[in-house]
Amino acid sequence: MPKLTINGTEVEVEPGTSIIQAAEMLGIEIPRFCYHDRLSVPANCRMCLVEVKGGPPKPVASCAMACAEGMEVETDSDMVRKARKGVMEFLLINHPLDCPICDQGGECDLQDQAMGYGYDRSRYHENKRAVKDKQLGPLIKTVMTRCIHCTRCVRFGEEIAGVTEMGVLNRGEDVEIGTFVDKVISTELSGNMIDICPVGALTSKPYAFQSRPGELTKTEPFDVHDAVGSNIRVDSRGGEVKRVLPRLHEDINEEWISDKTRFAYDGLLNQRLDKPYVRDAETGRLRQSSWHEALAVAAEAMVNVKANRMCGLVGDLVDVETTVALKDLLKEMGSENHECRVDGAMFDTSERSGYIMNTTIAGIEEADAILLVGTLPRWEASLINARIRKTWVDKKVPVGVIGPEADLTYPYEHLGDSVNALKTLKSGRSDFAKTLKDAEKPMIIIGMGALYRPDGAGIQALAREIADKFGMIKDDWNGFNMLHTAAGRVGALDVGFSGDFDIDKMRLFYLVNVDTEILDFIPKDAFVIYQGHHGDRGAMRADVILPGAAYTEKSSLYVNTEGRVQLSARAVFPPGEAREDWKIIRALSETLDKPLAYNDVFELRERITTEWAHFENIDGIVKPEWSDFGDKEIEVDFDAPLAAAIDNFYMTNVICRASEIMAQCAESFVEDSTEMLREAAE
Repeated sequence: MPKLTINGTEVEVEPGTSIIQAAEMLGIEIPRFCYHDRLSVPANCRMCLVEVKGGPPKPVASCAMACAEGMEVETDSDMVRKARKGVMEFLLINHPLDCPICDQGGECDLQDQAMGYGYDRSRYHENKRAVKDKQLGPLIKTVMTRCIHCTRCVRFGEEIAGVTEMGVLNRGEDVEIGTFVDKVISTELSGNMIDICPVGALTSKPYAFQSRPGELTKTEPFDVHDAVGSNIRVDSRGGEVKRVLPRLHEDINEEWISDKTRFAYDGLLNQRLDKPYVRDAETGRLRQSSWHEALAVAAEAMVNVKANRMCGLVGDLVDVETTVALKDLLKEMGSENHECRVDGAMFDTSERSGYIMNTTIAGIEEADAILLVGTLPRWEASLINARIRKTWVDKKVPVGVIGPEADLTYPYEHLGDSVNALKTLKSGRSDFAKTLKDAEKPMIIIGMGALYRPDGAGIQALAREIADKFGMIKDDWNGFNMLHTAAGRVGALDVGFSGDFDIDKMRLFYLVNVDTEILDFIPKDAFVIYQGHHGDRGAMRADVILPGAAYTEKSSLYVNTEGRVQLSARAVFPPGEAREDWKIIRALSETLDKPLAYNDVFELRERITTEWAHFENIDGIVKPEWSDFGDKEIEVDFDAPLAAAIDNFYMTNVICRASEIMAQCAESFVEDSTEMLREAAE
């Protein structure tokens, strides 16, 4: 491995390491605009110039120069300082004097580096060039006169997101960045272009002129809009969430987040439940009540119903603490009827290896053959889809798809749209069967689209047999994966919140954030207690409404689709009289004169970790044993097509449905996506 000296300090690096990377290893800062360690190297901004002694007689771009044995590099010599000042002077020729009103102010790389490395005057006095702003959709605000043509957004679109709609147009003084045809950016990851833009050319349209960075309180929770568990930073002011940004986590989301994660935050303010309600017996209408009255009415209803006619359901956004508290309360009442699969997914939950992503999200990059069954990961888990694309870009991994066709941003072989294709694959009568057999680390990803049907457990068993047959299960590799769409699902399954009961026989339903189609199957004469944070479908059906807290308003545990336990932090307090969900259940148990055995969240978490030890391993992966799961005895309808689990990426939960920003996105993007699926089906 080559050894070189940077500013008098010797460092040994891997072959192919660039000078800028070697300097980062030593903690030496080299300014840059176009260079980004997750994108290709264009070397077009020239801000990262350094001096190589005994080498070229002029400064070299450190991002594009590989380290060599015996190289001596100076990053702060007189030659380098003069060159950087010249580059900065050149970059600012056409840059407008927008800093006082620019949304990037306070977080602008150009602003910071102009202060640190620039010159205090300019020799250019010509009129500044103006560039027409581009309409990129409801999410990205453009001021293209500020653009310095670093091409980060172009490279992100091509390399990470898999869309080629952005590019560099024209040449010389007329050069500009935009779309080749006048259209919006059709990717679920477009907001990341805002993060990587080093100037104020691309900023957040919903956040425009809302606040300055120094005014915001920064908190580090996790995203709940899908089951990926993306690490995020919530910036709030005065009890209101102002924006959501990504946090670095190499094993989950790297440094990206989806547009739904980033922009649905305005839904946290709209249509909120901030007071308890009870349904008036005379008028049949909901009316505001006190907490004391609402809990008393709910308790009376629970006491007057037989235990075997009472059930509890938890929705997609429910944290582990709330799920365990509800399970404990139902047990105190003598009921074992509880379920978290409120979307109709039917699969065996007896073995943990049967319902998590055993490969892990980062492990996708090790796979050399991927089979997708009943899933459109671009909509169901955009960051996992980006991992698959990254793997394809790096080593052209073959991908097979069984289910609906769609643009997944990487090429794949469509094997069929029904379970028949899975049956054919198992028999070996498929070219992709040979691909899986020859692969060293093949993997299968089963989506909820394959399990939203009565024979879901049979399909799960068939997929497990395929995993065994094609060598997906080895000592150091487990290629069987289930991709969930609900953030709270795996945590609820881990604590045993699933069961088998006849919904038609139930006469009391305790719903926590349940707003799915299962509400249509609740008997009309049943009593419904709804606990949640938005006045959505569940609240409309309720007889008692108990206002809860959204994910940004509580510290809570979630488990993502790969089985990773994550502890979230509270960013703001719940509005009005709303309270944290587990506290509501604890208060109800007191009203029922059956108090639960914990009085604060620490005692509740101790109760959780005592029974389920893996919850102690925060941000860690506990690999389960591989064993038998699924139900081979269920008769599978092999000819029925596999549908997509999500038909509208921007409207998947109550927060999204309350978001005006997501409504604008649905209007701008979903029609094109629906047309894409329709054309593929035809």
